[in-house]
Amino acid sequence: MASQLPPEIEATAQRVVTMLRAEAGKFVPADKLPDIRLEAAAIALSVDPSNGLAGYEGTWRNPFNERVGRLICNSDGSFYAEYDVCVRHPARPDWFVEAVTAWGRGETIKAEARLIPML
Repeated sequence: MASQLPPEIEATAQRVVTMLRAEAGKFVPADKLPDIRLEAAAIALSVDPSNGLAGYEGTWRNPFNERVGRLICNSDGSFYAEYDVCVRHPARPDWFVEAVTAWGRGETIKAEARLIPML
């Protein structure tokens, strides 16, 4: 599906996916890592809400067709991605890692885990 992206956006999207995988890898053993690959995302054209120009949105789904992640590439070069990992925090058993997120613009990418307390 990544072939639907223009080459410069595909390169950025691939870097974002690599960052998501790296962030998820901090909390999930490599053999249990979710299928966070650009090729596994369904890519569609979207509209950048800030300026009305064309952008792209990728969606990852699990075998039950539930959305487990998304990648948004805006026309201004900014991007946002998230992927559900749903695991206990390995060092803090009272916390749960719901998802990993990545965002940025151009060459700048930041990532973090989205944590929620265990009940």
